[in-house]
Amino acid sequence: MLILSLILILAGYLLGAIPSGIVVGRAYGVDVRSVGSGNIGTANVLRAAGKGAAALTMVGDMLKGLVPVLLARLLTDNEWLVAAVALAAVIGHCWPVFLGFKGGKGVATGAGTALGLAPLVGLLMFALWWAVALITKYTSLSALVVMLVSPLIFILFGQPWPYVLYAVLGGAAVIWRHRTNVRALMAGTERKVGEKKSSGRVK
Repeated sequence: MLILSLILILAGYLLGAIPSGIVVGRAYGVDVRSVGSGNIGTANVLRAAGKGAAALTMVGDMLKGLVPVLLARLLTDNEWLVAAVALAAVIGHCWPVFLGFKGGKGVATGAGTALGLAPLVGLLMFALWWAVALITKYTSLSALVVMLVSPLIFILFGQPWPYVLYAVLGGAAVIWRHRTNVRALMAGTERKVGEKKSSGRVK
């Protein structure tokens, strides 16, 4: 069981560490790290290579979270281990070994893990993200709102405590990766969806 646990957690991390944004960006002839914020996530890929590339990146990042969780659930009924695999995937995306531990912000990968853990909860969180993004035009604010309420959503839907703890720890990792966005939101300099880069606004 120990060996299986280590293999699944390592697989979760390594799958999460695959830089979807860089792979897609290169297919479109762009190094996303040299454009905009330099981040490898969907928002910066949209800025660097357009909507098609951004959609592919989002799907790829979600699959990095979904696949290892589904694999873990297939091979074990240990909820603590499944939750650990989910967390490993998010950590892999945020701090990937392939990029010197400088990765993305974990939102789409986190969404994929939530879908794998509890499909209804994952869909609700995804819908909430879109609702906040459409209303405010700030994708970073959407991520922060979802991460803050995700543990409560897991509890309200009767999910096991290992999954709730994962929501707390995974959410904390995502919020930490958004710390510069938090400062920009507070300063009023955060860039909205579709907004061109201008003096003072960052993302």
